[in-house]
Amino acid sequence: MYHKLRQIALLVSVISLVLEAMFSTVALARVPDSEADIKLSFAPIVRDAAPAVVNVYVRHKAVKKQFRSPLLRDPFFRHFFGNKLNRQRRNRMKNSLGSGVILRPNGIVVTNYHVIKGGENGEIKVALQDKREFVAHIILKDEETDLAVLKIENKQGEKFPFLRFEDSDQLQVGDLVLAIGNPFGVGQTVTSGIVSALARTRVGAADFQSFIQTDAAINPGNSGGALVDMHGRLIGINTAIYSKSGGSNGIGFAIPSNMVKLVVNSALKGKKVTRPWFGAKLQRVTPDIARSLGLDRPSGALVTRIYEASPAQFAGLRSGDIVLDVGGHSVDDPRSFHFRFATMELGGRTKLTVFRKGKKINKDIALIEAPFTPAPNKKVLRGNHPFSGAHVANLSPGLAEDIDLDDIEGVVITDVVRRSFASSVGFRKNDIIVSLNNNPILSVRELRTSVRKNFRVWRIEIKRGKRILRFVLPGGN
Repeated sequence: MYHKLRQIALLVSVISLVLEAMFSTVALARVPDSEADIKLSFAPIVRDAAPAVVNVYVRHKAVKKQFRSPLLRDPFFRHFFGNKLNRQRRNRMKNSLGSGVILRPNGIVVTNYHVIKGGENGEIKVALQDKREFVAHIILKDEETDLAVLKIENKQGEKFPFLRFEDSDQLQVGDLVLAIGNPFGVGQTVTSGIVSALARTRVGAADFQSFIQTDAAINPGNSGGALVDMHGRLIGINTAIYSKSGGSNGIGFAIPSNMVKLVVNSALKGKKVTRPWFGAKLQRVTPDIARSLGLDRPSGALVTRIYEASPAQFAGLRSGDIVLDVGGHSVDDPRSFHFRFATMELGGRTKLTVFRKGKKINKDIALIEAPFTPAPNKKVLRGNHPFSGAHVANLSPGLAEDIDLDDIEGVVITDVVRRSFASSVGFRKNDIIVSLNNNPILSVRELRTSVRKNFRVWRIEIKRGKRILRFVLPGGN
């Protein structure tokens, strides 16, 4: 009898717990039943954050190229028509509009590089929420991150409203966010949404990619505006959208605040943006590669080449290693690795988690600047040869980082003079000169010595991206 009573009591307690859980769940999903519930709003956050979000207006000259008629090569036409067959260059003013965020009370503003591109030769104005306008100048631009830092010119020493940074690594998918900017030039606008995804690396809006994805509406003109959290702190700079129509489809991307902070701090120190050098080539881990190396799923970045005297070599990394983690942050592919590594502070060290021969091991790597060794020895080549008009330099880890090349050895074409011999051949900026008449070209000095020779035929190999291009051109007699 006693055992039956215990069983009944236990059953009653279980039923009561189930009913309590059911009623508590129902209580969470309810219709607002008070005036306070109905008045819940993002307004306090917007009131504090919006004054620090500005409109950025850029006005600069866009020069049309001069058209030169081929008929002028004939003396007959040149005699009768002179320069009438030439279309003169016309300067027209080009306007662009975007958004920006004030990050210091003295008027330091961050925006997207693509918003102010061309503004070096024109005028940049910043308009505040209260309709005041100020002229601004560029103090740093970083095309690789698509960020630029401006300084408002204010002689009165006035203090401006500004936003504080939040650690973007603390974001989680599902967090509420607000996007503030000036879409389509209609005026300051606020939209709300959630963090839809993190560490998006296949957006194509910048070289260092690990974007925050949000469904808060972002439209043209929002570029450079603020993505803020529920504390009104900056967690990202709105940069790009995925759209086939040009309008918002609920897929917007923002540069994380930790990368923005790195660029802004560099600007405040009066330096260019300098990132740590890893010193190895990486490749995406495919499912086949993961299976062949004993990894349970495709993740991380596969090391395919180690450069000599690099931090990767000194850390003991090897070809075939898979880097899974940088400084406590997991990486899914080479792009997310480069983003994580680029946000590390120079001068220190960080930990890497590496998968090697079925085991996870830790490696300690130095965070140093890429060296400019050998010296660039920049030259403009002149003379009667195919490279006439080409600007060339010795490649080094530092120069390769600056111009975003994987190769760190050899001679690179850094620019090509218009209408020059090199231009007519088809050489382009960032082409790497591999060989000349089957002789490897390893330095600018070797190249200059070689082009002085009077070859009957010029056989040239150029590396462009991942392709090798071969040119065969007639030489002198």
